[in-house]
Amino acid sequence: MLASGRNVNILVMDTEVYSNTGGQASKATPRAAVAKFAAGGKPSPKKDLGLMAMTYGNVYVASVAMGAKNEHSVKAFLEAEAYQGVSLIIAYSHCIAHGINMTTAMSYQKDIVDSGRWLLYRYHPDLVGEGKNPLQLDNRRPKLPVEQTMYQENRFKMLARSKPDAAKKLLKEAQADVNTRWQMYQYLAARQLEISNGNGHSKADAEVVTSVK
Repeated sequence: MLASGRNVNILVMDTEVYSNTGGQASKATPRAAVAKFAAGGKPSPKKDLGLMAMTYGNVYVASVAMGAKNEHSVKAFLEAEAYQGVSLIIAYSHCIAHGINMTTAMSYQKDIVDSGRWLLYRYHPDLVGEGKNPLQLDNRRPKLPVEQTMYQENRFKMLARSKPDAAKKLLKEAQADVNTRWQMYQYLAARQLEISNGNGHSKADAEVVTSVK
């Protein structure tokens, strides 16, 4: 569907597990989380669906968390609806499988974003035609350690109780995942686009060649 080019709007409610079949681990499950089929804590990082979708170049992509920044979510939905092509919105969705206080789950989403475990961004292909970077990173640099949010969730605390050494190792790797992903998105959002003349060379390259002649 992402490659179809059709005017289709897709919403992914990302609970980070297979919620409707019992809470099994999936590719969307973050590192160190305990879930069915990952009793020892998931050893690998979460799949970055948004980044994969951006590689098509003509898909509108947004990552939102309404509890963290509702105005950003509304803006993303409006842009996705207006975009003439495939749009994909990935929304952080708390789940009972996380083992959190569901009565405060919406406000807890802000902590998830502040720790860098979830990013807020919009990738708008139409901006390329205006000579602008299509990726807009909409949250600030992470200010909370992942440990502060992870250990508010039973899916992470369970491992710390049963296998503290493994939990410590995976926690360190999970923090590295967050740091690396933030740095990568920050780099992608900061880069300037070069205007190509259609032969693989930028406008600046063409000017250099002309001056040499």
